[in-house]
Amino acid sequence: MKKLLVIVLMLLSFITFVFYGMSYSVEGKGEDSFFHSSLHYTTRGMAYWYDKANGGIEIITGIPYSKLPCYHCHVSSCDKCHQTKLNDKLAYSTKVARNQEICIECHQREALVQKIDKAAHQEDVHLAKGMQCIDCHTQREIHGDGTEYKSMKQSGAMDAKCENCHKSITPSVSHKIHQEKLDCKSCHVRHVVSCYNCHFDTLVKEGKKVAIPLSGWVFLMNYNGKVTSANMQTFVVQGNKTFLVFAPQYSHSIKKEGKKCEECHGTEIVGKVQEGALRLTWLENGNVKNLTGVIPVVNGVTYDAVYQNYKEGKWIPIENPPSSLLHYAAFGEPLTKEQLKKLSTPMRKK
Repeated sequence: MKKLLVIVLMLLSFITFVFYGMSYSVEGKGEDSFFHSSLHYTTRGMAYWYDKANGGIEIITGIPYSKLPCYHCHVSSCDKCHQTKLNDKLAYSTKVARNQEICIECHQREALVQKIDKAAHQEDVHLAKGMQCIDCHTQREIHGDGTEYKSMKQSGAMDAKCENCHKSITPSVSHKIHQEKLDCKSCHVRHVVSCYNCHFDTLVKEGKKVAIPLSGWVFLMNYNGKVTSANMQTFVVQGNKTFLVFAPQYSHSIKKEGKKCEECHGTEIVGKVQEGALRLTWLENGNVKNLTGVIPVVNGVTYDAVYQNYKEGKWIPIENPPSSLLHYAAFGEPLTKEQLKKLSTPMRKK
C-alpha cells in the first residue's frame, strides 16, 4: 500500500512538474515574443522606409533590406541594457538600464547633438535639469506592447510627448496664433543633425557607415495634422545615383524660448522656396557647407545639394549627378502652398 502511495505521489509530482514546466515555457515564450515585436528588437522602421514598396531607396539599390549589414543592428536581448555585475556575478538591473550612456551608445545621432550643444554652451533644457531618456520614454515604448509597429512614427508607437508634462502653456501671442496648427517641436527644437551623403556602396561592401554630419538647420513638414520639426538625409548609390529623404524628427536639442517670428516668416529661405529652388549644400575650400535656419519642405521645389563619392577614405565631388529621387518618409508630408504663402508674410513679434 505504501509503495502504491509513493508511486501515486511521484506520478502527481511528475504531472505537476510537466504542467507547470509547460506553463512556464509558454509564459516565457510569450515574454520573448512581447519583446521580439518591439521596435528596439525589430528596427522595423528602417526596413519599412527602405522598402521600394513604400518609396524607399531600395528603388535604386536593388538590394533587399534583409541583405544589408544594418539589418542586424538591433537589441537582441534584455542583456544589452540590463546586464551588470554584482559581486563578480552577472545580474540584471533596472538601475543600469536608466543610465543615459546605455541609450546613446546606439542612438549616436543624439550623442552628436549633445556634443554640438555642449560645445556651443546651449544645452538642451531637459538635460540641463538632469533628466534622463527614461523620464519621458516609457517601458512600453522600450520593451514593446506586443504590437509590431511599422515605425516609431506610427500612431500608437510612442508615448513621449511634450503635453505629458507641459499640460498648460503660457498664453503668448505665438501660442494663440499657432494653437492646434504647429507642434511644439517646430518652434522649440534648436537644430537637427543630418546624415549627409551616406555612401551606400561602402555600407554594402565594408559594413561601415560613412556620412558627413551637418547641423544648424531645422526643416518643417506636416505630421499628424500639424507642422513639426523635420530632417533630411541624402544617399549616394552605385557611384553617382542620388537619393533625398525628408522626414519628421524630434531632436533632443530643446530650448525654453521658441523661435522668433522673423526666424520663420518672410525669410530669404522662404523666398527661394517660393521661387521653386533652394540650395541646401555646397563646397567651400573642399568642405561641405550647409544652409542654416528654418527650411520649409514643399512639394515641387528643387532642393539642390552637392554630392560626393567615397573612395579610399576621400570624398570626391560627383560632376553633374542625376536628379535625386525624393522620398517623404516617417508619415511626413510636405507643407502646402497655402502654408508656404503664410510663411512668406513678414512678421515681427510684439
